[in-house]
Amino acid sequence: MSSKISFILLSLILVISQKVSACDINGKTGIVAENKLYIPAGLKILGGINKTQFNNVIDRVESIYKSQVEKLGAKLSFERNWDDGTVNAYAHRDDQSGKIWFVSLFGGLARHPQMTEDAFAVVACHELGHHLGGAPKKKDSDGNSRWASNEGQADYYATLKCLRNYFKGLNNQEIVAKLNIPSLVTKSCQKSFANAEEIAVCQRSSMAGLDLGNFFKVLMNTKIAVNFNTPDTTKVLKTDDNHPQAQCRLDTYFQGSLCDKNVNEDLSDTDVNIGSCTQRNGDVMGLRPNCWFSTSETN
Repeated sequence: MSSKISFILLSLILVISQKVSACDINGKTGIVAENKLYIPAGLKILGGINKTQFNNVIDRVESIYKSQVEKLGAKLSFERNWDDGTVNAYAHRDDQSGKIWFVSLFGGLARHPQMTEDAFAVVACHELGHHLGGAPKKKDSDGNSRWASNEGQADYYATLKCLRNYFKGLNNQEIVAKLNIPSLVTKSCQKSFANAEEIAVCQRSSMAGLDLGNFFKVLMNTKIAVNFNTPDTTKVLKTDDNHPQAQCRLDTYFQGSLCDKNVNEDLSDTDVNIGSCTQRNGDVMGLRPNCWFSTSETN
């Protein structure tokens, strides 16, 4: 049975509705919009990742970023909801003190037929990015910035910073040698980086973004395939805080992978030029895509 058929069967049979946090200014922001798909533990499907992989990804991200969050005066808390079939993930903060930074991950998302271990790492990094991703931030109805980085920025942070730390020290060159990497990705990564290991991380991050982009395509029932060679040509006049389309999200993961800024240079909560690639910084690669980001933010 193909992954596509498995997904169709799940859509028809498993329509148990759960309350899933969608985009809001308080940061209870799903990796995707609210949906009714529910994939319970123990279901026999093709694709997805198992519980060990689920926990291994979370363990690695948590071990990398726990101390960084503590230095900021907060506590990082991963909620591992393996038995929950919700197909989503989100970030939020303690309502009272704001000092506990939650990342909530669900087994339903991990079990989705399109999910891979690297794509799930992007999910974890995206949700962490709502806490650490910097500007642009989500805005309330009065136009005031709140604590959570917006959706596009959380995507950008995932490959710009988090995934590079996540892949550090792994057998990246050996792993990418076994992947069918498009020539555009290889050539672009070689333009951005000179070191073989950095090139491999760029390639692997880009492909992880493609895996997740394919997940978004299926979940959003988009007919057009996501592809590195067909970037979203939309140009927003004002930065959009909401979930971009699947192709736009792939573009963001790809550009985050290509940005050559130091992984240890923190992003700013107020200045989008710090720690990232922008036209004002003189960069030509690794820029936030205009399908969600307005260049007026860099001025």
